[in-house]
Amino acid sequence: MSAEFFDALETRAPAERDAALLAALPAHIARAQQHSPAFAQILQGVDAGAVTTGAALARLPVTRKSELLARQQASRAAGKDAFGGFATTTYGALMQRVFASPGPIYEPEGVAADYWRTGRALFAAGFRAGELAHNAFSYHMTPGAFIMESGARAVGCTVFPAGTGQTEQQLQAIAELRPAGYMGTPSFLRILLEKAAEAGADVRSLSKAMVSGEACPPSLRDWFAERGVAAFQSYATADVGLIAYETAAREGLVLDEGVLVEIVRPGTGDVLPEGEVGEVVVTVFNPDYPLIRFGTGDLSAILPGACPTGRTNTRIKGWMGRADQTTKIRGMFVHPGQVAEIVKRFPEIARARLVVSGAMADDRMTLRVESAAAEGLAQRVGDAIRDVTKLRGDVEVVSLGSLPNDGKVIEDARSYE
Repeated sequence: MSAEFFDALETRAPAERDAALLAALPAHIARAQQHSPAFAQILQGVDAGAVTTGAALARLPVTRKSELLARQQASRAAGKDAFGGFATTTYGALMQRVFASPGPIYEPEGVAADYWRTGRALFAAGFRAGELAHNAFSYHMTPGAFIMESGARAVGCTVFPAGTGQTEQQLQAIAELRPAGYMGTPSFLRILLEKAAEAGADVRSLSKAMVSGEACPPSLRDWFAERGVAAFQSYATADVGLIAYETAAREGLVLDEGVLVEIVRPGTGDVLPEGEVGEVVVTVFNPDYPLIRFGTGDLSAILPGACPTGRTNTRIKGWMGRADQTTKIRGMFVHPGQVAEIVKRFPEIARARLVVSGAMADDRMTLRVESAAAEGLAQRVGDAIRDVTKLRGDVEVVSLGSLPNDGKVIEDARSYE
């Protein structure tokens, strides 16, 4: 570690980084095919040695969290592997913990140091060797606390495993142990600081925080700063670990060095250009749990340019909502993938948005499509709507660039009052 960066990887030339990650893809995919029964099936027929470019990666199927859960449930119901065939190791020396996320989805933790790669994010937030970190993520079943603890240890911090709740005892521990940093949700940090002010507890040792698990808007970040705590966000999931992290520049989130991230149109695997809002799809180079083109279900967009701190990796805007916009209309589920299927039939459509309006029991759906060629298009698209969704819908042709760039493919604008 240098004084400014966690390691030299953060300041590599972008071309060097891209080349290194793409060069690692063939062996990573081959290992997944050989040792992960799930990916042996998902990637059946794929020539791993040919996946050496971003375009080749983009041709592989996206595995979304819903599919991961379904495979795990089917495997467990059959009395087989609890991980649904995605893990390449099993209980014992190479798997130190198992966690449960809502579903439940079970995630393994291997034995590699800083397994979740969060040391990089904590270093960017100012955590340093020789400090005490107060870890207020839950240690119960879910991996959040361990994700942060492994990163703190990688930086060289000692960790106080505070967990959640017991506010008074936590304030006492902060006052007596004097940790330099907090790790946990932003909402609980606010509770701690408010209670400390009410009780006169000394929490002045806290000068920084790594917050995650929920949104931390600029207004709340400023509230923390007014009380002497510099709060930084990280974007991590139980499936892939760290994806991106905030820096002192406060301009989006910088991607982790151990992942390949694509932004795709929700419901598809189609990669979107820079600036377009879409679903975050991650390929993580984890030999124990080699998720390839894993759809997180989260929305974001790639920011132009590099981070002013000198970190050269790509930046994303941060969490911008959920990509799974499946909606029930007149008793039928309509999925973003169905909207994508309709659009693919018409090359003249640049972008589309299905708007569901009306009151309960009076659903109306309108597919708004951006196109320069409007003549006869509405009728043909309307026919495609009925063919794909088995429902009737109106079509509105709008000018190019008029639909919001927010990643929404289906907008539920119904009144539920």
